[in-house]
Amino acid sequence: MPEASPPNDAGRRWLAGIAAGLVHQDTIGPSPDGPSLGWIGPRPFTLGETNELRRAARFAAAPLAVLAARATLTATLEAYLGRRSAARVLAAPLRRGIGETIQAALLVADLRGFTALSDSNPPTQVISALDSWFDRIAGAVHAFGGEVLKFIGDGVLAIFPVVNGAPRGACDAALRAVSAARAGMAHLDKERGRQGLPPLPFGAALHLGEMLWGNIGAADRLDFTAIGPAVNLVSRLEGLCRPLGKAVLVSGAFAVETEAPLIPLGTHALRGIASPCAVFTLPEN
Repeated sequence: MPEASPPNDAGRRWLAGIAAGLVHQDTIGPSPDGPSLGWIGPRPFTLGETNELRRAARFAAAPLAVLAARATLTATLEAYLGRRSAARVLAAPLRRGIGETIQAALLVADLRGFTALSDSNPPTQVISALDSWFDRIAGAVHAFGGEVLKFIGDGVLAIFPVVNGAPRGACDAALRAVSAARAGMAHLDKERGRQGLPPLPFGAALHLGEMLWGNIGAADRLDFTAIGPAVNLVSRLEGLCRPLGKAVLVSGAFAVETEAPLIPLGTHALRGIASPCAVFTLPEN
């Protein structure tokens, strides 16, 4: 029998029914879907006809199965890595050393007093508090075009990549995300107060710089993340929130790229960072 051509949509539905044993052929002859398809009726197909039609059905279903598998893989990777990172993983080889240097506004944020919260509450309540916090900080990041790279304990590392060499857009988006997260957490704290639960204060730091965005890890266990001096600086800067008594701190490199009103807090040494960092904060209101 000659090689069958790929069936059209109607043919695919018909072949699927045949493969499932739900329909039979009456007479072989011309049909609306081409000469290789027959009318449906009471006579069973011969063994040869059945095998050929099942082969054709597999031919039709294979591309759909591949597409479905890829869609499932993409959705899974996006859930764990974020949309941009998932796209990079899918497009590149799975090995160390695969990555690129990008400029981005970086955000690091974490909860205050999380250790005490964990020690004094059952795990289900701790997880519920974490989920509520992550919903608000990650939701704000994604709403303004950023991407969460990591959840680290009760902390978050997020980036707002610079597009077309314009850092101001990334910095302004990061500031709006932080403001939205603060508003969301204020609303959550009111709700927790009505339930007799303590508030969930947090600290956040913003910085602008370059980072290596790609695969690191062991030969048989990779992690897709961001590393570099900028990541180290923003992490150390967030550690100043508690001693300075501020919810949000902004680096000098970030401050020069935004017209948002900021309050200078002087220059501070950061642990492990060679040069002191100019530090700013947001107005309270």
